[in-house]
Amino acid sequence: MRTRSSARLLIIDPQQHILLFRFSHQGDALDGQRYWATPGGAVEENENWKQAALRELFEETGITRTELDDAVGYREFEMQLPSGDWVLAQEQYFKVHVGEQEIATSGWTAHERRVMTDFRWWNLQQLEDSGERYFPENLAILLGKETHSLRS
Repeated sequence: MRTRSSARLLIIDPQQHILLFRFSHQGDALDGQRYWATPGGAVEENENWKQAALRELFEETGITRTELDDAVGYREFEMQLPSGDWVLAQEQYFKVHVGEQEIATSGWTAHERRVMTDFRWWNLQQLEDSGERYFPENLAILLGKETHSLRS
């Protein structure tokens, strides 16, 4: 099984809401699957994790940074891609604090426009109470939050 390394972004506004994208698959191997997930993507050849995170941050949100702190989390799991291939996914998570909730989606690829059907800034408690499927499942731990303390 091949490995797919990805840099994922925990983008947090001043009110501690996190940006998630809604993925809705149609006409691919994941047809019918819908879930919310953090922005981010594959580490490309000749990139390290941080370089990939900075590139993905700009491509998926229009937010620019020149530096990031070290990763706050890592996970590894088997994952099916929209192509039907299975990979060993290796993900590192980086926190990015922003001053406002504005993003730009002009950098999205045609595939991203087809699959990423919405975005939303979530309060963790609202996300957990929504019944929506989201990834990573340990989002509260990665953010350093205990979910019971986030009730509003």
